[in-house]
Amino acid sequence: MKHLAILALGLLATWNVAEAQTYKFDFTTNKKVKDGYTKVTPADRYSAEKGYGYDLQPSPESKSTTPFFFSVSVPDGNYHVTALIGSKRSAGETSVRGESRRLFFENVKTKKGELMPCSFVINKRDTHISDKEDVRIKPRERQKLNWDDKLTLEFNGDAPQLSELIIEKVNNVPTIFLCGNSTVVDQDNEPWASWGQMIPRFFNDQICIANYAESGESANTFIAAGRLKKALTQMKPGDYIFMEFGHNDQKQKGPGKGAYYSFMTSLKTFIDEARARGAQPVLVTPTQRRSFDENGKIKDTHEDYPEAMRWLAAKENIPLIDLNEMTRTLYEAMGVEPSKKAFVHYPAGTYPGQTKDFADNTHFNPYGAYQISKCIIEGMKKAGLPIVKYLRSDYPGYDPAHPDAREEFKWNDSPFTEIEKPDGN
Repeated sequence: MKHLAILALGLLATWNVAEAQTYKFDFTTNKKVKDGYTKVTPADRYSAEKGYGYDLQPSPESKSTTPFFFSVSVPDGNYHVTALIGSKRSAGETSVRGESRRLFFENVKTKKGELMPCSFVINKRDTHISDKEDVRIKPRERQKLNWDDKLTLEFNGDAPQLSELIIEKVNNVPTIFLCGNSTVVDQDNEPWASWGQMIPRFFNDQICIANYAESGESANTFIAAGRLKKALTQMKPGDYIFMEFGHNDQKQKGPGKGAYYSFMTSLKTFIDEARARGAQPVLVTPTQRRSFDENGKIKDTHEDYPEAMRWLAAKENIPLIDLNEMTRTLYEAMGVEPSKKAFVHYPAGTYPGQTKDFADNTHFNPYGAYQISKCIIEGMKKAGLPIVKYLRSDYPGYDPAHPDAREEFKWNDSPFTEIEKPDGN
């Protein structure tokens, strides 16, 4: 028994060392490498055996404007990342994204010789819940960067540059867990996007946003697939859990189904599980669909699901972000035709393999997702959530009645596209 205890302590010590490990990489052409850093060359391709390297795309060449990806094999958890952007050899413009296109920094301009540190916290996870259970992900998720054994960073932009990269596990930052459907999920491929993958850009490196949402999910199927249970394995006191459902829940018919029946039961499960771990639950009413009447006003298409969420928030005395009402204001402010620019509306041939027009009135493109993420932040402010103190100083505030001009939004496409629309509608 004594030997088993010693062995257990030894294994725990080994695990704690791995958990606390810091990874430092040098991407410059300098021959001398600083102590504790690993030199990365274009020949360093990722493999499970190596544990780090350029991934998905060819390694970047000098003066290349091609986006590139870099992966590191790490355990589940939150990681503080500092990317030293820029080069001593040339000017650049770089956007930093993580895992499945989560946006952290956009269009960072650096002069020749200028190096700019960009720091943020990112959540990494795999499908493993316990020795006996894994998250039941969908076939289309199996290649998603969100569910693998590595942390992947994307460096995009007009002239993406990276000199150094430091990745360190952190356990003491508050985490916002996002639970929801295709309007929240980290969409992997262009031209699809969601507010959940845009919102990290507006927060500093003292908080983490962990997006567990998935296309096609309703509140009860999210629980049944083990997605909530997986989030609970990382949840701790002081964290938050945001729940935006309703789109797909309203399609469930039969005995016991409905906004004030099965839907309430599922949401109450989220609330109770979060509270049991000292986390703050927050309800988010479903974003409106782009559905206008003859007078240019948004038609309600979610039946009584938004109102049921308002009722539950009041009953449970928890914060509510009324995205349903804010997006009504947003789309009506944009107008019937201009609002198409916020959704996946593109003529045939815009993307590889696209033989038909895209005319999707539920799912956002990057510009639309960016606007919705700002609505969420304004909802946080209105609800009095303390986490708004972690907003970056360059967040100017937002009024859904006065959306950003589409022409002012700059997004460099990731190299991967998909013509199949996300699950759900």
